[in-house]
Amino acid sequence: MLCLIVDDSSVVRKVVRRILEEMDIDCAEAADGQQAFESCQNTMPDVIMLDWNMPVMNGMEFMCKLRAHPTPTQPKVIFCTTENDTDHIQAALAAGADEYIMKPFDSDIIRSKFEQIGLL
Repeated sequence: MLCLIVDDSSVVRKVVRRILEEMDIDCAEAADGQQAFESCQNTMPDVIMLDWNMPVMNGMEFMCKLRAHPTPTQPKVIFCTTENDTDHIQAALAAGADEYIMKPFDSDIIRSKFEQIGLL
C-alpha cells in the first residue's frame, strides 16, 4: 500500500511517515497540492493524508482537482488538519474526502481511521 503525505510542514510529513512505516505502509511526500497532483499523475497512491492549509494549491483545491480527474481507481483521502469546525469537515466530506483527522494526532488515531475506511 502506498500513502501520499501532503503537508507543507516537513515535521508533520516526517511524523506521519514514521507512523505509517511502522504500520508497513510505503510513503511518498508532497509539500503542497500542486506537487501532490503531479505525484498522482505519475503514481496514484492507495491513500492520501492531506493537509488543508498549504501554499500554491491548498488541500480542498487539490481534492476537487483529484476527484474531477478520471482515473481507474480513486485513492482514499484523509484530511489531516487543524481546521476542526463543522463547516470545514462537511465541505471536505462533500468534496470526496473519506475521513478527517484533527491535528494533533497520534498513531492510534491514524490506525483507527485507516481501519474505518477499510485499509487495515
